[in-house]
Amino acid sequence: MTVKSCEKLEKSRVALTIETSAEEFEAAVNKAYLKMRGKINVPGFRVGKAPRKIIEKMYGAEVFYEEAVNIILPDAYEAAVKEQELNVVGYPEVELENCTKDGVVFKCTVAIYPEVKLGQYKGLEAPKAEVKVAAADVNARLKEMADRNSRLVSVDRAVKKGDTADIDFEGFDNGKAFDGGKGENFDLEIGSGSFVPGFEDQLIGMKAGEEKDIDITFPENYTPELAGKPVVFHVKVNEVKVKELPAIDDEFAKDVSEFDTLKELKADIKKKMTDERTAAAQRAFEDVLMTKVAEGIKADIPDEMIEMQAHQMLEGFKQQLASQGIPFDQYLKMTNTTEADFTKQAYGPAEQQVKMDLAVKAIIDAEKLDATDDEVEAEMKNVADKYGMDLDTVKKYLRPEEVKEQVIREKVIKVVADSAKAVAPAEEKAELEAEGEMELAAALLCGDEQTFKLFRTQAPELVHLPDATYEWYCKNYLDSYYPVRFILHHQGIEFPQA
Repeated sequence: MTVKSCEKLEKSRVALTIETSAEEFEAAVNKAYLKMRGKINVPGFRVGKAPRKIIEKMYGAEVFYEEAVNIILPDAYEAAVKEQELNVVGYPEVELENCTKDGVVFKCTVAIYPEVKLGQYKGLEAPKAEVKVAAADVNARLKEMADRNSRLVSVDRAVKKGDTADIDFEGFDNGKAFDGGKGENFDLEIGSGSFVPGFEDQLIGMKAGEEKDIDITFPENYTPELAGKPVVFHVKVNEVKVKELPAIDDEFAKDVSEFDTLKELKADIKKKMTDERTAAAQRAFEDVLMTKVAEGIKADIPDEMIEMQAHQMLEGFKQQLASQGIPFDQYLKMTNTTEADFTKQAYGPAEQQVKMDLAVKAIIDAEKLDATDDEVEAEMKNVADKYGMDLDTVKKYLRPEEVKEQVIREKVIKVVADSAKAVAPAEEKAELEAEGEMELAAALLCGDEQTFKLFRTQAPELVHLPDATYEWYCKNYLDSYYPVRFILHHQGIEFPQA
């Protein structure tokens, strides 16, 4: 094998022109003959026993050339990449330029890992939120604990919003019962958004023992069998129950914690919330810094790297859906999209991730960062402690090289963060807060506690807001005098009356 040329192209691509000798090609042709002879019928010979020269005379000397090229190409390409010391990305595009008994010439065009020029990665500035935990925050956390330790008690009155109704129900499409539309003694919290929109509201005012037909139209993005269809649910209320909260006192503290007094429990909650918010503020600070570092690099990134990252994101999302029992094709139908659309939407985040990975690798090289075996072992132990697992069990699921990579990555972040300056959030923070309040308002408008919690825990713009309960937000953010109401009002959005 000889590399005739190695031409650098745009977008971190190279074109390798590779030539093999007559002897190398002859060896490949013979391998092709040995592989293919069992599939070739030659009169006078048992299958697989015909000599090569006889087959070539009957079908032509080139009968084995295509398979021979397939045999010789991978090894020749790999040897050429090694010789030129190329860090390739993805698979090559191959063009056969010449193929005779004297040898083969082919061109391989492939993306390579780009050269990266680091921008500033030390001495950066980024906003960092001041951590505060107010008494109201602690009380809100206590209320959440009380909610988790509440019990449902039966009441003799009509159903109100916030009550839990024990119901029997069955759904009918044009008078015919449909699959999945029946339930007995089902506890439904009114206002939770667990059922189809409009269902829960129509239970308000019913008493135990009452029966009723409820008209519902399924959303357009529902399962294909019922999407957009009007149906009737026959419902019977068996029992009306309300949540009974325990008194928040010393006895409550003893029941839910290792503390003997409410004062001690409050102090512990405040400490934990302070630690949580400190960690969240630090992560947000580091995220901004690393984003700046990633955006500051100069690199001719090949499209293949972004495409591979987008594909990885797609596969990760498929696995996430599968873990929740949702087939990906069903998700596509529900969202009225295609796999190609999803992949295209992933290109932006994929490009950002590639830039981040390139920046991290460049800093590792610049700072000569590494991780010792002891550091890898310590990180595995941290994982075991965090998830309450045995260390040997963790080692079965985590590969040392993956843990080592993570340890080094943390060192990169430390290099950047330790040299950075934290500044007080100013106008930028105000904009993020406004954005966060809009997202929060949208979640509240859904009337769905689960949706709200998703926004509250996953939207970084909401980190500045009190860590309070859904009910607290409903009371405060839906108040007629709260600014968010006015913001949305000017955009044509109205809150339901609290």
